[in-house]
Amino acid sequence: MAGFACRYNGVAKPVEHISALVQEGQAIAVCPELLAGFSTPRRPAEIVGGTGEDVLDGKARIVDDSGDDVTEQFVAGAQRVLELVKTVGAHEAILKEGSPSCGSGYIYDGTFSGNQQPGNGVTTALLRRHGITIHSEKTWPPAE
Repeated sequence: MAGFACRYNGVAKPVEHISALVQEGQAIAVCPELLAGFSTPRRPAEIVGGTGEDVLDGKARIVDDSGDDVTEQFVAGAQRVLELVKTVGAHEAILKEGSPSCGSGYIYDGTFSGNQQPGNGVTTALLRRHGITIHSEKTWPPAE
């Protein structure tokens, strides 16, 4: 959203007002999947059997489209983001809808068919558990 090509398919999808926050020094850009050691591009991944909350509770997994279980890496990336959030003293995060990491509002249903379901990604779930207010790129800026 900040203009960096870190999406799984190697494409950037900048959101102008979010890019501006980063350029103005009012926000920092992070990608949990890159912090977890994934490359760009990388295989698409989806949560199977639940949501990010379920992943954190050990009730769901994250797999890529070849069937490889990448849950541990996604959780590690989420934990690195939480450490960064604590280090900089952030109280809010703007995350990308649909992502198995950053999904905020909806995620894909684990079938790799493009079907969406309500829910959050694993990073969103972890940050919420630690009191961080989450916004999606579609709900930022919040209504006054």
